[in-house]
Amino acid sequence: MAPEDASRLPNASHVRLRPEIVATPPYRQGKPAAPDAFKLSSNENPFPPLPGVIEAIVTATDVNRYPDAAATELRQRLAAEHGVDENEIHVGAGSVALLSQFIQAAAGPGDEVLYSWRSFEAYPGLVTVSGATSVQIPNDSAGAHDLDAMAAAITDRTRVVIVCTPNNPTGAIVTADAFAAFMQQVPPQVLVLLDEAYAEFVRDENAVNGLDVIERYPNVVVLRTFSKAYGLAGLRVGWALGSEQLLDAARASAIPLSVTGTAQAAAIASLQRADELLERVDTLVERRDHIVAQLRGQGWEIPETQANFVWLPTGDETDAAAATFTEHGIVSRPFAGDGIRISIGEPESVDKLLAAAEVIVNSLPSGHGARTIG
Repeated sequence: MAPEDASRLPNASHVRLRPEIVATPPYRQGKPAAPDAFKLSSNENPFPPLPGVIEAIVTATDVNRYPDAAATELRQRLAAEHGVDENEIHVGAGSVALLSQFIQAAAGPGDEVLYSWRSFEAYPGLVTVSGATSVQIPNDSAGAHDLDAMAAAITDRTRVVIVCTPNNPTGAIVTADAFAAFMQQVPPQVLVLLDEAYAEFVRDENAVNGLDVIERYPNVVVLRTFSKAYGLAGLRVGWALGSEQLLDAARASAIPLSVTGTAQAAAIASLQRADELLERVDTLVERRDHIVAQLRGQGWEIPETQANFVWLPTGDETDAAAATFTEHGIVSRPFAGDGIRISIGEPESVDKLLAAAEVIVNSLPSGHGARTIG
């Protein structure tokens, strides 16, 4: 149907839909960039896939067949790498699909899902779809989780707690000591999802690492992804580590056959070339640290980030700041009234990013919380 004929479709306003779904805004992807601009809105890895990964994608030609629904070979490789049983690994179409599966497996109408806010913008929608209620605990002044407040907010209705570290979009981590103290306060029947989509970018030795602590907590599931550090965002593959009983519940709530054979082949090839890929991560970390230092030198007051992005707490000036970035050829991710997240991208993007940031920080009102200058 031609675009001009779209309005001729019959009116569907009489179809009954869940009101909470109708009221929930859909997930919005980062905006694309013009040919002369840089897309720093989606936390993507700017490096192209390695040749061996491309080869694996190109040779995965049996797309007339359904993929292995259990992702057996990928699970076996991950299990061998981390010293667990393959049934303690679950693969999904990105970590966001895994989040959806676990939330739906544990929470429904009348239940609560607890998480810090602001955090990953998909959380509220996933909770609403499950029929449960979101309980959002404000980040602390450093953009990190207020774990004491989160623990105090757990009730008999709490079914799931999400801990995002590094936190998206602020980049702040949860330390190992803080996580251990938090888990002492979490009832054993509450599922804790440790969302570590950006774990490979962490260089703070005090940060919690789910792969190191998973054996201590039977109610914890660790979520990881191939989208960020491994650069497979367009293929949608992530994985979870946890007890078989919890993973079986997620498998029961998953959409069958959602991880394509191409994605599985690319993930396996990426694991085989992990050293080369993680060298690229080191480059992005160095670039991140350089950008953070330059931003602070300009007078920005920004959180410590351990992810592949930086957070500018522009508050009420967010829309104007995002427009300035656009004018300078930088597509950012604004969150109206809160701030702007900017991914670490190509080396050519750095000067444009910093030039725009300097204009913005100098235009912020005196006393604004995002600036250290007078």
